[in-house]
Amino acid sequence: MYNLAMLLTQISLVAAKPVAQAIVNTANSANAIEPFDGFISYSIEFASFPDFAGNKSNPNDFSNNLLDNLGAFSGIKPYIRVGGNTQDYAIFNSELTIALNGTYNLSRSADYPTTIEIGPSYFESYETWPDVKFSHGFNLGGNHDNRKLATLLATVPLACKAIGKDKLYLWEYGNEPDLFATSSQGPVRPSNYNESDYVAEWLEGTRAIKRVLKDACPDLVSNDTYGYLAPSFAGTSNHLKAPLTWADGLDEDGDIKLFSSHNYISGAETPGVTLSNTLLNHTRTVQSMSQHIAENASVHPGIPYILGETNSLYNQGRPGLSNSFGAALWTIDFALYSASVGIRRVHYHMGTDYRYASWQPIETNKTTVGTKAPYYGNVAAAAFIGEKGTRVSEVALQGEGDRLDGSTDVAYAAYGADGGLVRLLVVNLREYNYTLNGTGGSDLNPEPRPTRTYQLSLPTSSNLGLEEATVRRLYANGSDAVTGITWDGWSYNYELDHGRPVRLENVTVGETAKVVGGTVEVGVPDSQAVILDFGTE
Repeated sequence: MYNLAMLLTQISLVAAKPVAQAIVNTANSANAIEPFDGFISYSIEFASFPDFAGNKSNPNDFSNNLLDNLGAFSGIKPYIRVGGNTQDYAIFNSELTIALNGTYNLSRSADYPTTIEIGPSYFESYETWPDVKFSHGFNLGGNHDNRKLATLLATVPLACKAIGKDKLYLWEYGNEPDLFATSSQGPVRPSNYNESDYVAEWLEGTRAIKRVLKDACPDLVSNDTYGYLAPSFAGTSNHLKAPLTWADGLDEDGDIKLFSSHNYISGAETPGVTLSNTLLNHTRTVQSMSQHIAENASVHPGIPYILGETNSLYNQGRPGLSNSFGAALWTIDFALYSASVGIRRVHYHMGTDYRYASWQPIETNKTTVGTKAPYYGNVAAAAFIGEKGTRVSEVALQGEGDRLDGSTDVAYAAYGADGGLVRLLVVNLREYNYTLNGTGGSDLNPEPRPTRTYQLSLPTSSNLGLEEATVRRLYANGSDAVTGITWDGWSYNYELDHGRPVRLENVTVGETAKVVGGTVEVGVPDSQAVILDFGTE
């Protein structure tokens, strides 16, 4: 399904030495894959949603500005999935006068509350961001609270009325039920809990949801408006297996619209996790995604496959890795590789104070409000994909000796609706640290940053009439940078204009690359990504 028909192209790599020739194959546009609109989307932790969105009297405009930025590239704002572990802890209290009351149990998690009550005002957060579609996560896990069913029946009307037909993405019932019997935050099902048990619970609950919707929001029960993303499993090797849930009748009612799975490249506390070994390593990304490619092809083809929750390192990320510019580069590679193998949309997960978050929505005693490094990777990926109709393929690189490395030299092609080449992206994932004790030495006397020059020969069918490309760079001082990041000279920092784009005068922009004899050449320093935009859309 994913064998790509290749056209011959050439690449040269320069690193303070004579040019070394290498061979690259660029995928034919006929075999490139079209992702869904809003491909770069987000998943927001249920307990953090009021922080990110605010409420009717105090909407979080900073968050909305960042969503608007992505919408300017994609033609549509990101889809927002509201869920995560805390959706299965949330119990409804009709008398609660605040949106959410959460209690932390540090033996379970230091990053989010594990005992949660939500009140009616929680649902105001769905009314703060214009032109955004939401999925809402209902509580299936229960957290050993006998108010689970009452919570479901009480919150369906509140959620459906707050979201409404125009802003409804989908519903979700349960987060990562494949971990219910084994969760490190505390099991909520017995050890013998199996796929049939889960399917029976899921069908019973979703049918109850639909019954309530018929009374509360009858316009949301038609085939056009009613549906789920499911099963929202954490992975393919956990206690429950997705193939068995489908075989046991998970979609018996035909209401699963998106086959949703979750992915994290590794864990925040996993030994051996580093930028170069883990995030700045295309081979690791390919290995991590192989399970999803197989699942998509074999489990239930015909229902579009998405990553309903993903990010760099599970357990909310590691400081110095998940919040670094290296993570922004990982974000680009992960997103575009996912698009190239048939993942139709990716939802990057975020929560208040999470290390891997694209932005921090409010000031806390742990984290300052602001735009984080991964957001810039989201922007670059969205800019590369553009609006609906673009098809994406990986450029398969092949080269000589040590001048080309499949783990660190990565490229992608974007084709327009007419099949013509519109953009190329090259990302040099080699780690370059500029801070003290890094590969860059000290801040005052950094080591030179190597640059590799890629000479790309364009597909014959696409290069007719192409004379030059606009060069747009995702830039920071190094892979370990957590500030000073720009996309094509733009900053989206909170402190400049609350996340709106601000052009910086100290960053070079307007660079072009000539197309000569069907080839185009661009230099890419270590730890940098570059888009070549041919302006054919």
